[in-house]
Amino acid sequence: MSRRSRLQPTPRPEPVRRVEAGPWTIELLPGAAYATRYVAPQAAIGFAFDSQRGLHAIGSDRVLPFDAMPNSLAFVPIGCDVLSESLSGGEYLRVMRTNGNMLVGDSAFNNRIDQQAITLALRMRRALLHASVEDDWEAWALALAERATSDQTFSAPPQGSITGSRMRLLDEFIDAGLDGPLGIPALAGLLGLSEGYFMRAFKSATGKSPHSYLIDRRLAKARALMRDSTASLAEIAHTCGFNSQAHMATTFRQRLGLSPVQLRG
Repeated sequence: MSRRSRLQPTPRPEPVRRVEAGPWTIELLPGAAYATRYVAPQAAIGFAFDSQRGLHAIGSDRVLPFDAMPNSLAFVPIGCDVLSESLSGGEYLRVMRTNGNMLVGDSAFNNRIDQQAITLALRMRRALLHASVEDDWEAWALALAERATSDQTFSAPPQGSITGSRMRLLDEFIDAGLDGPLGIPALAGLLGLSEGYFMRAFKSATGKSPHSYLIDRRLAKARALMRDSTASLAEIAHTCGFNSQAHMATTFRQRLGLSPVQLRG
């Protein structure tokens, strides 16, 4: 065995990050395969940062395929029977109230795009990854709960928008080409849409621009490789389409609040 191979780091899975703040428990679940079944002991708010696909039965005996859109809000009421499994999973924020006071709401939902919820979830993820004395967990959790239990009417996406099946096609295309340049013309052309319509439909479906989503996919792939391989950070940066390791590190700090070295530990 060569000295270089002996010195290769052993990858470690990202942990579940958890904060207890007053009556709230906030968890950041890493992107990983999962299979779970339970009866919800308390209501839970969820936020899917990544596209997720698998099978689920939420408050029903019918097990059906599901597509969770990226940047989408979800809610599971207390006492709801939940079965969910995915071969790849995705990074997921879960917020629960644990002091006995129930969150209002008796109907489960997912795939709700709410811009204020996106802003809150991104702020909470950043703080869970890199704690700060300025973190205001109770205020953030309460604000996210208000978005999840709002009686605001959310209309269905218009016909011809970015559906779950179209999102799956885009993800497969993006993931296959992450090591090279990817642009709006190619993504729009894949779906047979004009560039202008594609950009509007994508923002409506995910709450983010296609460019921002591409960065998210590069980061998600880089984190998966950091977790599941012993590749160097320079190799990971190249595989994920960053210009350099320094470019990847800058993007990590801007989006997640910490460097790849800090995250890999």
